[in-house]
Amino acid sequence: MTEKPDSVDAYLAAQPPAARAVLQRIRETIHRAVPDTGEKISYAIPAATIGGRVFIFFAGWKAHVSVYPVPDGDEALEKAIEPYNAGRGTLRFPLGEPIPDDLIAQIAVRLAEQAGES
Repeated sequence: MTEKPDSVDAYLAAQPPAARAVLQRIRETIHRAVPDTGEKISYAIPAATIGGRVFIFFAGWKAHVSVYPVPDGDEALEKAIEPYNAGRGTLRFPLGEPIPDDLIAQIAVRLAEQAGES
């Protein structure tokens, strides 16, 4: 992608089909998990908002999709996200492998809670 997209729809439309489908699922999962979620482009990637504040980002890459940031959580959540933790606040989900929708929903809920706490 050479130009900054002006909407999440434009960002998704510019993605290769495999990444687009996964990103759309992540988008839908976030909206189901956190009702009344808004969205916008921030740092040239899709971001979900609650109360106007960004709480989660997601992006497509050549061989994976990423979700940012890594939430603070209880021991069970930290163990569940460990295989996807790519460091520096990034969770990486390889394309071509099953995407853990339930885990993404848990991450979205936790990040929304953390955004409300600050």
